Amino acid sequence: MHTTKENIADFIAIGVGPMNLGLACLTEPIKDLQGIFFDKKEKFNWHAGMLLQDTTLQIPFMADLVTLADPTSPFSFLNYIKEQGRIYSFYIRENFLLLRNEYNQYCQWALSKLSNIHFQTEVISTAYNEAGQYYTVVTKCIKTNEEKVYFCRKLILGTGNQPYVPACCKKLKGKAIHSSSYLSHKSKIQTKKSITVVGSGQSAAEIFYDLLQEIDQRGYELNWITRSPRFFPLEYSKLTLEMTSPEYVDYFFNLPSDKRNDLIKNQKHLYKGINQDLIANIYDLIYTKRLTHDIKINLRTNSEVQEVIYDESLERFYMDIHQHEEDKYYKFQTEELILATGYAYQQPAFIEGIKDQIRWDENQRYDVHRNYAIDHKGTDIFVQNAELYTHGFVTPDLGMACYRNSYIIKELTGTDHYAVEKRIAFQQFEVTQEEQIEKQEPVL
Repeated sequence: MHTTKENIADFIAIGVGPMNLGLACLTEPIKDLQGIFFDKKEKFNWHAGMLLQDTTLQIPFMADLVTLADPTSPFSFLNYIKEQGRIYSFYIRENFLLLRNEYNQYCQWALSKLSNIHFQTEVISTAYNEAGQYYTVVTKCIKTNEEKVYFCRKLILGTGNQPYVPACCKKLKGKAIHSSSYLSHKSKIQTKKSITVVGSGQSAAEIFYDLLQEIDQRGYELNWITRSPRFFPLEYSKLTLEMTSPEYVDYFFNLPSDKRNDLIKNQKHLYKGINQDLIANIYDLIYTKRLTHDIKINLRTNSEVQEVIYDESLERFYMDIHQHEEDKYYKFQTEELILATGYAYQQPAFIEGIKDQIRWDENQRYDVHRNYAIDHKGTDIFVQNAELYTHGFVTPDLGMACYRNSYIIKELTGTDHYAVEKRIAFQQFEVTQEEQIEKQEPVL
């Protein structure tokens, strides 16, 4: 295929999760902007393994694909719920938090209205043509293995995070179950005599609570082990929520990298904590169950799993665990092990051909510009949800996705199609140049 001005797309977006799906919705009405979206999955099904019946998002419905960028968009959740004939039911329900199943259905509805998103299409390589200043993207159809070549001026990388398995569990070769596939294994899990959930966040809590429902009927032992010193609630006070703001992103971005790394380690309760209502529900249900049944439950904090061995003959996991505060080690065994250990970013293999175009930091991570670009010029290659260490804990927050997409669209077009807010917080995070004074030596 030869390149012409007509067959070079303005951008190609790779990976279709909520972030890039929001980008597709927001770019759809911009007629002079041509984008193509690829994803190797069969279809959109957001965290299918954790679509439990009663679980909700931890953010209000306004943090949908488009509303915080364009409240008038036909892709809004309110428009979706109106089309479904449920807007009055939603109004009467008086709950701003969407059920996770409903959010998934909403995203699938939005997808059905778009024609430039292609599933079952894997991007296998990319390259940059310096003379023509365009990118070549080679794709492969998952069903037919047919390869196609596309050309574009810009790239948006939204391949998302992958299930994270700790080093101590990698040799288990799939014997342990990651939370991302919990539902597909639930029936088998509940046949075991002892079940252990490892992890400290919302997914661990949701799985523990789900298994707790039938503990008295099934008769299994249920354990929850976390290395955290306690079961941290998600911090959700309003002044803390102001940190999910453009000015806090600016503040965080301008800090030295070592300070940013320390902050990310210490801010996990701001984006990885457990919903406080869920913590209360777990406690209340344990209390209720114990009134009538001698249920076996272990909750262990400060406990880091050091090593896990699976005995094939006994069909049992044997775990070595370090209790940090006492600095003691103990052994633990269980028939089923569920790893609610979260997700981590993995650089996709297809970027090998454009590595020279990308800025890298000292840890061989993307050196992300403030405008979410990672190429040297800061104009061509953008990332979605891969900039935690440069832009802060708001990176995976769905509530900030519209802001980032508005920013990226401005970079793609040179036009402020959607207002990019600069200040929304009542508080001030940084010391201004006008305020700054020379450090005073202490008086002895």
